[in-house]
Amino acid sequence: MNSPPRHHASLTRTLLAGALALITSDATAGAWSGHAALQGRIYTQSPADPRQHDDVGSVSFQPEYYHSWNANRDSFLLVPFVRWDQHDDERSHADLRELTWTHAAPSWELRAGVRKVFWGVTESQHLVDIINQTDLVEDPDGEDKLGQPMVNLAWVRNWGTLDLFVLPYFRERTFPGSTGRLRPPLAVDTDQARYESAREQRHVDAAVRWSHYLSDWDIGLSHYSGTRRDPRLVPGFDDQGAPVLVPHYDLIQQTGLDVQMTRGAWLWKLEAIYRHGQGDGYYAATGGIEYTLFGIGDGSADVGLVAEYLYDERGAKATTPFQNDVMVGLRLALNDVQSSAALLGAIVDSDSGATFYSLEASRRLGHQWKVDLEARAFVDVPVSDPLYGLHRDDYLQVELGYYF
Repeated sequence: MNSPPRHHASLTRTLLAGALALITSDATAGAWSGHAALQGRIYTQSPADPRQHDDVGSVSFQPEYYHSWNANRDSFLLVPFVRWDQHDDERSHADLRELTWTHAAPSWELRAGVRKVFWGVTESQHLVDIINQTDLVEDPDGEDKLGQPMVNLAWVRNWGTLDLFVLPYFRERTFPGSTGRLRPPLAVDTDQARYESAREQRHVDAAVRWSHYLSDWDIGLSHYSGTRRDPRLVPGFDDQGAPVLVPHYDLIQQTGLDVQMTRGAWLWKLEAIYRHGQGDGYYAATGGIEYTLFGIGDGSADVGLVAEYLYDERGAKATTPFQNDVMVGLRLALNDVQSSAALLGAIVDSDSGATFYSLEASRRLGHQWKVDLEARAFVDVPVSDPLYGLHRDDYLQVELGYYF
């Protein structure tokens, strides 16, 4: 793992020292929660690289401390995260997911520190979600994010909410190591990361987003200027002369739109972006519908039917595997006391027929335990597809978590 620059490490120590002083000065005013989990993952095919393994075990721990004062106008949130992985040193990592002070006034909020911010409405991918870096060693679906240092000022008016973001430090994407799976055929050497900006990780990024609710419509319009979160992977060599992939982070401008209309049992969703700065500018969009069948069979279970289309103007030149694809899914919520739920989906490439299958299911066990099941499969993936490096990485994962 890369060592943080000295000034960033100093800032982190200062924030942690302040957090510790706050916690120890008035610990009874705050609340601790969180979870610890034991995870096992089994791959159904032998690895393409002999350094990789057929099964993986890991342990994770994510506590959370929340404290508010000044009649709840000020609050502090601390969420560290750590995982130990049996085989992959790159997946054994620690992160500050949140280390945030928030001040809330009647018509504005100021948030400073390390935060996680989510933008987006679609199920298959989140094109507009660009504030936080993806923690790719956690899961290939890109849903897990690293904490992002920022200052965020939000104005709340009757015409909507305007969020301004200053992002003073860039987080590099995590990648599985040479012994880890769910990676390209060549390992990614993060120690050689390159930047378009001479300031590298110290380049100051910025973003603005307007969001509003109009009757059945939820609308978000955003613009981001700074270092792209998804790097280009260019060929290179490591210290021993072995071929590797080297991440290259360009400077980009991205304008995004996310819209969701809710009408009865129907949800209509759209995410669209225009990005330039990494070659010619291009458009990309994901849109679709979700229809929910409530109380199936006169019971309490709900079934949601999901369909989306994923488009990227660059076509075969796109750096994403989803440039002309269709996603279909089935969401099940039993609405029982155990909060049992599942989501089954498939993304099919309209050009090649390559298919990515995904299953996620969860169920509470008593008051403090929860079991999560996850399965992924990559079927009929041609050599030319960006997902080809994962074509032998079908897996089944079970996680048992304790919540406190």
